Amino acid sequence: MASARTPLKKVPIHLQSAQLRLFIKGGRIVNDDQSLLADIYIEDGVIKQIGNNLVVPGGSRIFEAKGKLIIPGGIDTCTHFERSCYGTVSPDDFYSGTRAALAGGTTTVIQFVVPEFNQSLLDAYNKCRESAGAKVCCDYLLQVCLTYWTDRVSREMEMLVKDNGVNSFHVFMADVGDQKSLPEADIYQVLLRCKQLGALLTVHAENGCLIEEKTKEIMSHGITGPEGHVLSRPEEAEAEAVYRVIALASVANAPVYISKVMSRSSADIIHEQRRKGKVVFGEVIPAALAADGNQCFSRSWRHAAGYIMNPPLRLDPTTPEYLADLLANDDLQVTGSDHCAFDANQKAIGKDDFRRIPGGANGAEDRLLVIWEKGVTSGKMDANRFVAVTSTTAAKVFNLYPKKGRIAIGSDADLVIWDPASTRTISVSSQQQKTDFNIFEGLTCHGAPSVVISGGCVTVDEDGLHVTQGGGRFVSAASGCEFVYGRIREREKLNKPGRVVREPYTGPALSYTSNGTPEPQKMVSPFPLTEKSDEFQNRITRSGGRHLQDSSFSLSGAQIDDNVPQRAGMKVSQPPGGKSSSIW
Repeated sequence: MASARTPLKKVPIHLQSAQLRLFIKGGRIVNDDQSLLADIYIEDGVIKQIGNNLVVPGGSRIFEAKGKLIIPGGIDTCTHFERSCYGTVSPDDFYSGTRAALAGGTTTVIQFVVPEFNQSLLDAYNKCRESAGAKVCCDYLLQVCLTYWTDRVSREMEMLVKDNGVNSFHVFMADVGDQKSLPEADIYQVLLRCKQLGALLTVHAENGCLIEEKTKEIMSHGITGPEGHVLSRPEEAEAEAVYRVIALASVANAPVYISKVMSRSSADIIHEQRRKGKVVFGEVIPAALAADGNQCFSRSWRHAAGYIMNPPLRLDPTTPEYLADLLANDDLQVTGSDHCAFDANQKAIGKDDFRRIPGGANGAEDRLLVIWEKGVTSGKMDANRFVAVTSTTAAKVFNLYPKKGRIAIGSDADLVIWDPASTRTISVSSQQQKTDFNIFEGLTCHGAPSVVISGGCVTVDEDGLHVTQGGGRFVSAASGCEFVYGRIREREKLNKPGRVVREPYTGPALSYTSNGTPEPQKMVSPFPLTEKSDEFQNRITRSGGRHLQDSSFSLSGAQIDDNVPQRAGMKVSQPPGGKSSSIW
């Protein structure tokens, strides 16, 4: 469970803002497992009362929510604010990025920390904390990427988990932009280390070797535009890597989380492996539910480059609906935005070489809108499942539940009053994100947030967006999440390896000469024969066996193998050819 939030500074009651005391009336509370009509009273950033006919202090700000849904604030499992790539930095910093997230109903984000090669994990973590602390508008966690593997990295992982509130790490199986992948052996060691620490490993799954070869092939055909990105990273490269890393995790008896599932085949593998009992979680992003890779073949270079991401959107136009079906039925479990948008001039770094186009697109502001439209409005999922995939399951996986991801007494007051009758059309002209391109441009969504409450403070209402720079807080997440590690711990007890106690071997053993070749061995007969025997006239062969051309007759009636223990007799009731007792 997440550690307690830093309490708000106490102020005399007559000076307290009404924003610290909120009363939501008449709405339908929707959690992942139930819905009920009830009122909610919030004070000091915490849900204090839930029920009907509540008695609340005077001066509370009242919200009428009749006909609307009250849902937990969204938890975005994958953001890349201030992401550096090929010498440029994405336009959305921690302020504009979290501001946009709040506008869309997300109240908690999990931000990636990407150290440079050989940079200390702690240094990268501290730098990110320092940058975020003064800017964030909502609560946030940090997930640290591992771009190399050494003993120092292993030690610093422990420091991050035990002293700095980090409970998840990330690795790349293929190079992404200027971020380097880890080899399989290192990923296996990382899985073992994560299991020791009770942390969760999230994985960008693509076959880096195949992509490298395919990229050379595409370039040899003179293809340098955005379409080359999609062609060089085939669906098979993703599916193979997904299967491989689940196999590594299974051997290590560790959980694994697949980030950004983009293809039908990868999703099928996760579904099949979960049915076999593997502890694996699949994350899908809104881009994969609302777009496909054919956009990268647009004759407009800017339009095509805007859809470049890793893994790429797939060419099969049925993929978005297929992934939405799996998400609705818990074959995929979590959603993140993977927000990492770049402007046109930044994308143009790769105008002559698709390999240098910074990958990424928007999504922090649009995630809940798109998932509601593609999931609930389409009839694929109900509101409870929507809450699960946008908030609750992420809270459980990253050990934030029930402080976050649930509307309950004692939970953080991160809430959204959702109006299913509202209509909103996504557009660059009206968005809070700073990028000059939106991959969901023109998508009309039926259902949108009307009020957003983060940490007990109203950040969105009928008057617009009200955020405080630096008002968000770092959430220290504990390791050893029961939701993730419950089965792992039991399997560890059951499958603990142990040696077999047996009698030492005393028989012959092959020996080798000084030059490494085996010494010739003399075969030993099971019958101890000598060259001359008083009883038998048998001669032993050169290999030590019985000479079958010699007589073994003895007047005494003795047999040459009398000293060999006899096997118990066995009656054959149905000999080959059938029974002989029957009358023909």
